[in-house]
Amino acid sequence: MDDIATLRRILKQNKTVAVVGLSEYWYRPSYFAAKYLLDHGFTVIPVNPTHTEVMGLKCYPSLYDIPQKVDIVDCFRKAEDIPPLADAAIAIGAKVLWMQLGIINEAAAEKARKAGLEVVMNHCIKIEYARLFGGLSFVGVNTKIISAKRPLWLPY
Repeated sequence: MDDIATLRRILKQNKTVAVVGLSEYWYRPSYFAAKYLLDHGFTVIPVNPTHTEVMGLKCYPSLYDIPQKVDIVDCFRKAEDIPPLADAAIAIGAKVLWMQLGIINEAAAEKARKAGLEVVMNHCIKIEYARLFGGLSFVGVNTKIISAKRPLWLPY
């Protein structure tokens, strides 16, 4: 799904996100994305069987264990791990199955679509939110610093 209007609607209307594979380590992409979502008004529900808490939030071992309604199931898992996650997303009544950058599983996507879920593949939820609602600059984040001096860490 690359339709800007649809992505904007999904991110505007769906504010409870179960992040499957959320790591407790701040330097992992899943942590960075979840932190960004939290900072922008989303309810984030960590899902990872190896943790009991992430970012001060209760972490659930599976989607089936979450006691509240989930709008988006955001998957930070390998493509081959997506089919059971799609089944769980359908079973818990999620509205959207979201597969992160580099994750594509057409069979799972088709099954989810047939069950009435919207499907986003190969997109980062953090990047899409920043791109569509502001906050994305040429280096990926809006630093709110205006300067003519090039940062030392830029390679050029």
